[in-house]
Amino acid sequence: MKAGGVGGANTKTGLVFEGETDLASFLSKQKDYSVKNNGKYQDVYYKSKLVGNIFQKHGLYRYLDERGVDWQNVLSKKLLPDDSIYVIINNTAYVVEKKFQKVAGSVDEKLQTCDFKKKQYIKLFSLLNIEVEYMYLLSDWFKKDEYKDVRDYIVTVGCHYYFEYIPLQKLGLPVPT
Repeated sequence: MKAGGVGGANTKTGLVFEGETDLASFLSKQKDYSVKNNGKYQDVYYKSKLVGNIFQKHGLYRYLDERGVDWQNVLSKKLLPDDSIYVIINNTAYVVEKKFQKVAGSVDEKLQTCDFKKKQYIKLFSLLNIEVEYMYLLSDWFKKDEYKDVRDYIVTVGCHYYFEYIPLQKLGLPVPT
């Protein structure tokens, strides 16, 4: 895990934290990548080869439904991920929650739910034999010392966090040359 700032080349090989930027928009601007909406969710291609599927919010459930998974038989309440991608080559779904903060507020406590949410996503994807990684994309606000215990907790329960950007290789995706 790399918890730290952004630097020159990193912004070209990782999902940069911006309020309006989502994974599909970011990938579609990268060399050798293309993203196509298939009507239910988005397919990700690298050098014209299908490498993954992107789901935002309800798109995840369209994907699960297409594969015969009835989420209501697994979960008591729908989880709506900010961004998620199923990467075919490593059979892993990466759930990315974006948390941006400029003043203290309710987001503070939301960071403490990663263990529960990861376990819920594991229940969903286990029916498809797909692994799950859960991560936060955090604004610099969360670098403050007062969040050290929460950051430590996130790591100890097997989740991840990144500040301002997530490297493509941490999402299991090929890095353009």
